[in-house]
Amino acid sequence: MMEEARVLPFPVPDLPGPGSAAVLCGLGTWLPSRVVTNADIASRLDTSEEWIRGRTGIRERRVVDSGVSTSDLAVEAGQRALKSANLEQVDAVVLATTTPDRPCPATAPDVAYRIGLARATAFDVNAVCTGFLYGLAAGAGLIATGIAERVLVIGADTFSTIVDPDNRTTAAIFGDGAGAVVLRAGTPHELGALGPFDLGSDGQDADLIMVPAGGSRQRSTHEPAEPGTEYFTMAGKAVFRKAIFQMSASAQSVLRKAGLRLRDVDRFVLHQANVRIINGIADMLGQPVGKFVKNIDQVGNTAAASVPLAMASGCENGELRPGQRVLLGAFGGGLTWGATVLRWPDIEAM
Repeated sequence: MMEEARVLPFPVPDLPGPGSAAVLCGLGTWLPSRVVTNADIASRLDTSEEWIRGRTGIRERRVVDSGVSTSDLAVEAGQRALKSANLEQVDAVVLATTTPDRPCPATAPDVAYRIGLARATAFDVNAVCTGFLYGLAAGAGLIATGIAERVLVIGADTFSTIVDPDNRTTAAIFGDGAGAVVLRAGTPHELGALGPFDLGSDGQDADLIMVPAGGSRQRSTHEPAEPGTEYFTMAGKAVFRKAIFQMSASAQSVLRKAGLRLRDVDRFVLHQANVRIINGIADMLGQPVGKFVKNIDQVGNTAAASVPLAMASGCENGELRPGQRVLLGAFGGGLTWGATVLRWPDIEAM
């Protein structure tokens, strides 16, 4: 006897068919109110305002207050992105972060619930500073396969919670923040349609950017973590060289996939790790520094939030205008890297 068809307790959404393009249609950001200047850091560590500014290009950064977590920033940025897109609902939430509220469960479902998206697919992506690019690719994939019609992609990190406050290098570089975009199903020829992606990783150099303690490798020893290993560590010189080379290579790779040349790009929006890295990439690609959007002086390195925060800055100050061809790129721990291209849409950053 044939089994009766099961009746779903809620209606199945009318989703797009496979092959739809992901179109960026909303952009929102959120920064903590607390500003930490170079003078604040220099007053308690063996450094100076001039050293920090000269080595990184950073003037100030934002830091969360006690009790404020990554999800709090992600919720604010997500809500503002939805407002920018004039939407109340999406089908999926992708949260890129290295600083989740807790190791388990993922932070994205909580963020989705608090925004009012309780039934949405929700998951975290951890690719450190490349997380937002990986999140964009995941969101575009959900749309291309017909799983979702609208996706909220958030990059949010609170690195102030994992850097050693007494380490002048990492304490001076990192800040907290969140940025989010809304992707919707559309056509490849629309403004805002994401082009091809270039994504990659090299786990051989995983120890260049890492938090040694807190994971299963350390916990499985049943020994307490050694002092200091709970903090974020970075091999600065090696990361500096690899970031310049790999972001430059990824940019060239994605342009080949898109059938474009470097001179076709109007603006580059890259991970804001260090102004000298951005300038080094401009030099390696043979592109004018003026084509590169920069906001690192105001926010520092905000990890997964870096690219969307820079996008919003460029949108607000007029560097990014509708119709411009824009290349997004990032490099982070893993090691990971990624890039994509789009023609900038007619949107207002919230």
